[in-house]
Amino acid sequence: MRFRRHRVSLAAFAASVVIICGQAALAADRIHYIVSLASPEKHLVQVTIEIPPGQNTRELQLPVWNALYQVRDFSQYMNWIRADSGGKPLPLIQLNKSRWKISGAENGGRVEYEMFSDNPSPYGAQLNSHHAFFNLAEILCYIEGERGDPAEVEFRGVPSGWKIATPLPQQGNSFSAISYDQLVDSPVEMGAFDERDFSAACGTYRVVVDAEGAQAILDKIIPPIQRIVSAETNWMNDCPFRSYLSIYHFADLPGGGGMEHTYSTAITLPMDDLAGGFDRFISITAHEFFHLWNVKRVRPQSLEPVDYTKENYTPALWFSEGVDSTVAEYILLRAGLLDEQHYLNHLGEEITELENRPAHLTQSAEQSSFDAWLEKYPYYSLPARSISYYNKGELLGVLLDLKMRDASDDRVSLEDLFRWMNEHYAKQGRSFPDSDGVRNTAENLSHANFREFFQKYVSGVDEVPWDTFFSRVGLRATTTELTLADPGFQAAQAFDQPPSVVQVEAGSEAERAGLKPGDVIMQINGRRSGRDFERRIRDLGPGALLHLSVSRDGIQRELQWTLGASKQKVFRVEDAPNITAEQKSRRAAWLFGDSTAQPKSSKHNSSK
Repeated sequence: MRFRRHRVSLAAFAASVVIICGQAALAADRIHYIVSLASPEKHLVQVTIEIPPGQNTRELQLPVWNALYQVRDFSQYMNWIRADSGGKPLPLIQLNKSRWKISGAENGGRVEYEMFSDNPSPYGAQLNSHHAFFNLAEILCYIEGERGDPAEVEFRGVPSGWKIATPLPQQGNSFSAISYDQLVDSPVEMGAFDERDFSAACGTYRVVVDAEGAQAILDKIIPPIQRIVSAETNWMNDCPFRSYLSIYHFADLPGGGGMEHTYSTAITLPMDDLAGGFDRFISITAHEFFHLWNVKRVRPQSLEPVDYTKENYTPALWFSEGVDSTVAEYILLRAGLLDEQHYLNHLGEEITELENRPAHLTQSAEQSSFDAWLEKYPYYSLPARSISYYNKGELLGVLLDLKMRDASDDRVSLEDLFRWMNEHYAKQGRSFPDSDGVRNTAENLSHANFREFFQKYVSGVDEVPWDTFFSRVGLRATTTELTLADPGFQAAQAFDQPPSVVQVEAGSEAERAGLKPGDVIMQINGRRSGRDFERRIRDLGPGALLHLSVSRDGIQRELQWTLGASKQKVFRVEDAPNITAEQKSRRAAWLFGDSTAQPKSSKHNSSK
């Protein structure tokens, strides 16, 4: 026994030597980034890349897209770039707008460049005197062929009193990653932010808030966050992390939104969204947290591998984004943050949005997913031109769930579909074959044929027979025609940008007032415009006075006119006639995961 233990000790010693030597070699080969907050007041960031010895010639690539499915060419913000080795300049040739070749780097080298960073959204990179927030792919070049090598980033010039929050392992002001992809999938917040941690299923949750009155905000948002993460980890029955970081910015911005990452999320919302029941806050929080499975781990084949040099086309965003919203709303129901009636109202609004876009007869959910790269162009967002894969995808998730339940007599559901895909794709290190992967999973679990469903409603543009799906749970879709305010123009909003006018109706009051396509709507009746601009105009009612502050060619103009009137078909989801106890039981199982569950009486229990 002593001899055996001695042999184990020698083996352990030998293994430790190998590990130590391997770690030393790993450190030597690691690509080291230095990000210097050179001039916060001018939004200037200086980046140094210390390149380890290797090939004589290396090519550097700055991504052309990140965070959004939009080519944004981040090199537009690069002021200068240079390279050297041991103080001696290295030849640096620009190959295209975002790619450079350096020579003479066989003994290693250093590349330095300066970036302007002032995009205040979860999809951007920003440095100012108040804080810094980085999606690192927007400021860090990678070395072609070495994206899979270990990397670390060190932050210098961090103002006194600032803290750093990122999901990466930390040593002082340096953070390490196993690869460039992991590095840039880890957002960074720096500043005098407030934060709070809590422990729950899966591990520790760190919540960072950058806003005025942050402590009061944390008091309000922590309880619903706790409910959401508990409900979603229960839904997936999985813990793919030990710590998770949520970064929240609350500011007076026109857009806002959220960006998912493998071990974190970044969310920006107007401060007004915290008023009342803060619907959008809980909805976007549930949506982004569920993304840590859906799309970050349960991932379509068409998005692999990520190509930072051009568009990555996929027909599966209806599932990765839209059905993510389906689950997010279910989660709010199960977490007690949303009641049945308000959920059904929401479902009616989603159907109304889809049915009132003429493009629902010409563009499928898959095509909408594929065309995501066109979303930055306002004309593409016209109702006659496109639908939203978020909108139709969320509805498809509901229909898919109801069809699976119907085919299996409630033995399997959308919850089982995600768990199966997580076990058989994500945990096996595989991506799923886009829509076919979803269909095959639904068929395998339900022992039913879903080909017609996918042909008609996912890849096709057939009208959806809503009541055929809803009848099992005692619901129906009804329509009424309402007279609503007609502004005389159509506008579109791309993520974090203010709404932009796309079309002005000929002969309308809007045209007579001087509104033109391309005008950017900055204010509506004295309030900053945002994602709810259409609802705010509609709520004014026909005959009301509309006052717009618009920006045109850098000049602000004030326009006003009286709103007209137009008819619109509105859908509601409500009880079917003569609803049975069995239908009520099925509905409770569908919405709450429990056939004995009772509908909640209030919309947001957390706001009581």
